[in-house]
Amino acid sequence: MADDCLFCRIVRKEIPAKLVAEDEHSIAFRDINPQAPLHVLVIPREHVPSLDQAGDAELLGRLSLMAAEIARTEGVAASGYRTVMNTNAAAGQTVFHVHLHLLGGRAMHWPPG
Repeated sequence: MADDCLFCRIVRKEIPAKLVAEDEHSIAFRDINPQAPLHVLVIPREHVPSLDQAGDAELLGRLSLMAAEIARTEGVAASGYRTVMNTNAAAGQTVFHVHLHLLGGRAMHWPPG
């Protein structure tokens, strides 16, 4: 874990977050600036700066499976939801700890912008 990483600090419970789910590999919490009625961030406990630097397919798969389970639990799976992983600054990544956005509860448009 990185000492100064915001998400690592959330994993260590140094910074409060509205947790939605957690297991030994990942945690999920509500985004503080939601872009949809449901906006959850799913992150690995392990510090990986971005998808571009990830090398563990299981770690990435776990994020997706946790997001799907949360979508079912939160009641948006049947109507539909979106998962997004921004990679590096030009794509909108602002916290450099790989994370998956789970968005649902409204119609999603394409292209996303």
